[in-house]
Amino acid sequence: MPSAGNSRLLDEARRRDDLAPLTEYVRAFATDGVIHLNGNSLGPPRSGLAAELDRVVTGQWAPRQVQAWFKDGWLDLPRTVGDKLGTLLGAGPGQVVVAGETTSTTLFNALTAACRLRPDRPVLLIEAESFPTDLYIADSVAKLLDRELVVESRDGFDTYLRDNGSRVAAALAAPVDFRTGERREIRPTTALCHAVGAISVWDLSHATGVLPVDLDANAVDLAVGCGYKYLGGGPGAPAFTYVPIRLQPTVDFPLSGWHGHAKPFAMVQTFIPADDIDQARTGTPPLLSLVALNHALAPLVEVGIHELHRRSSELGEFFLECLADRSPELLGRLASPLDADRRGGHLALRVPQADKVEEALADSGVLVDARPPDLIRFAFAPLYVTHEQVANAVDALCRAVEGVQ
Repeated sequence: MPSAGNSRLLDEARRRDDLAPLTEYVRAFATDGVIHLNGNSLGPPRSGLAAELDRVVTGQWAPRQVQAWFKDGWLDLPRTVGDKLGTLLGAGPGQVVVAGETTSTTLFNALTAACRLRPDRPVLLIEAESFPTDLYIADSVAKLLDRELVVESRDGFDTYLRDNGSRVAAALAAPVDFRTGERREIRPTTALCHAVGAISVWDLSHATGVLPVDLDANAVDLAVGCGYKYLGGGPGAPAFTYVPIRLQPTVDFPLSGWHGHAKPFAMVQTFIPADDIDQARTGTPPLLSLVALNHALAPLVEVGIHELHRRSSELGEFFLECLADRSPELLGRLASPLDADRRGGHLALRVPQADKVEEALADSGVLVDARPPDLIRFAFAPLYVTHEQVANAVDALCRAVEGVQ
């Protein structure tokens, strides 16, 4: 376990932790003494997860087997979990579903549906800085539907919408840049899409559980996001889809699995989509993964998205405070906005040999993630990261950078 080189900052970290009510949640996570600042895909599970999975396996699956789908609410779990997620997303009931698909599959489904809502428009627009999967899926959808994929820079994205919006069927963006953490405000971009008649599609993977996105209030058209990262749903946790009630009568998803049918157990040959959010469902959901995600959501929902965001921002600011004290030169390598209001839940530094620094930090008990060519990301999950851990992580970072130079 690393120790902070600056006792004043370490004392201040402990003082802040003593005063912070959310510090109590840290003990509920199985961190095994490791500092988790990795924003890639997976944080620690809650300590009670094994017992919850055992409760479902031994208390429901074993005694009731196939009947548990009906007697224990398994069939409803995609919507049950979806509504819980809705409280973090600013979405009313019946507009979010966790169908059990991967983020890639869910994005393909939503992006194709968005283009189908504007069949007479030739362009699918996406930011060049998007997560690679988003670029890959957008390219595939464009080829499949014979649309033109336009890839624009962050600034060029809005300019293209203003100048060529009448040609755009759908515009895909993310509220948080996966590399730097820089925010894109949802409301103005969505309003710009609506002004030109385009469908707005948002990838919320790096925002969900740490940043208010207010989907209903911002009149978002379609959105997807993963169940891991800040939600902590576990390895390969299923993704979610948001479809507002106003679009549910007209949206047309390409993946027409039987669980999305209006009468799934009628077993008819013709697909008739459900008239609600269930139409975004496909095949039989991965029950145990949904149970794990449901378990992970409990404390997040209890705390609420605004307090989660406040706590994460506070930890990020303390990281920068410690870095300024310990190594002003490293602070000068900040690739993220200095203003906390312009960042999501993580920040990034440009460090030579970032992959080796990541390895050195892991050896010190600090988990971060490097991104080519020279970025190291530090994610501040609000329920299992403390100020003391942040102070120790900064000290370990400075020693790791010095060690690989």
